[in-house]
Amino acid sequence: MLKMIHPVAGMLAILTIAAFWMSTVLAELFASHATVAVVKAAICWGFTLLVPALAATGGSGFASARGRRPMLVDAKIRRTQLIAANGILVLMPAAFFLAAKAKGGEFDAVFYSVQALELFAGAANIALLGLNMRDGLRMKGRFRRRPA
Repeated sequence: MLKMIHPVAGMLAILTIAAFWMSTVLAELFASHATVAVVKAAICWGFTLLVPALAATGGSGFASARGRRPMLVDAKIRRTQLIAANGILVLMPAAFFLAAKAKGGEFDAVFYSVQALELFAGAANIALLGLNMRDGLRMKGRFRRRPA
C-alpha cells in the first residue's frame, strides 16, 4: 500500500502546484482583475488538497526510506525540507496575502512584488519536486543514468 501512496500523492502534489502556478500566470496575463481574485481565492481553497497530498508524500517517503540512507534518499530528504520550508514560509503566506489584496481590488506594486516572489518560489518547488520524482524513479530502477 505504501508503494502506491507515495507516487500517487507525489504526482497529485506536483500537478496541484503546477496548476496553481499556471492558473496564476494565465490569469495575470490574460484575465481581468476579477478573474485574478477568483483564481487567488481558489488557490487558497486548493490547499485543502495540496497539504494532505504533500503530507502523504513526505510521510510515505520517510516510511519507505526507513533503514536505507543511500545518497539519493539523503538528497530527497534535503529537498523535501526545502520544499516544506518554502511552502510554509513563503508560498502559503503569499497566497493568502494575494487573495486578500485581490479581493479588495488592491492591485498595486506590493501585490505584484509578492506575486513575483510567489511565482519564483512556486517554480522552485516544482523544480525540486521534479528532482525528487527523478531520484525516486532512479531508486526504483525505472529511470537510470546513461553511462558516460
